[in-house]
Amino acid sequence: MAGEKHDLDDKDEDVGDSSPFMPIFEVFRSELDEHHDRRERIIKASRDITALSKKIFRHLQSPVPSPIAAEINARYDSIRDLFTSIVPDLQGLNAWRYQRQMSGGCQEYVEAISFEHYLTTQRLMTHAEAQQKLPPGIELTADDYMLGLFDLSGELMRFGITSMATNGALPRGAVTQEASKGRDILTDLRSLRMNFESLDTSFSTNNASPLKRDIDKKVEVMRQSVDKVEKAVYGMIIRGRERPKGWMPDLSEGQDRGREPVESYQA
Repeated sequence: MAGEKHDLDDKDEDVGDSSPFMPIFEVFRSELDEHHDRRERIIKASRDITALSKKIFRHLQSPVPSPIAAEINARYDSIRDLFTSIVPDLQGLNAWRYQRQMSGGCQEYVEAISFEHYLTTQRLMTHAEAQQKLPPGIELTADDYMLGLFDLSGELMRFGITSMATNGALPRGAVTQEASKGRDILTDLRSLRMNFESLDTSFSTNNASPLKRDIDKKVEVMRQSVDKVEKAVYGMIIRGRERPKGWMPDLSEGQDRGREPVESYQA
């Protein structure tokens, strides 16, 4: 009838109460809310782990002084607490569902612990050793382990150049049967570069995997890190006597002209 008003809110409420689909969509809503909350917790933990890991390898040196070692151990404890806090969110299929959100934090953590491991043992940390540094319930994927080692080359480069500038010598390990003067850090970087350049990822059919997605960029950065150490060693040996102690090599030279082949690495 003309002029008669209908209460649409009451009508919608009646339809909602009588609809058999409403409980289903309420379950969907609850699952989506849980998914977004879980995802945000993992992202926040991964970012905090990344920040703490960066602070760790900024303080690492060889040998590690006792006060610095205590500070580093405290940060390791904080990182393990962060990992432990998200273990319930990464059970079953969720470990792979949120792997991309955790990838950055895991890579930075591998970079930090492998750098400390190298400084104390002059040996590359294995995947099994890195997994043991994580609390139960956190799975370290092979992709995150490999990408963390790629980033390790940058820390080794900075450590080597800083040591040459302050001590006037390339960092070198203990004397062994294979190396009468001890294996130096440049030899290790070249070995790391050679092995990573021979890495074949064509077998992987998952184009979204972190390793296949980032390997080209990581390899190029690693090559540049090795090149910088080689140029610094060249400058130290050829022209080192002409420079005062504490001189830092100019690594920006030639960057505008693009990357040139490394003479000592040509076939």
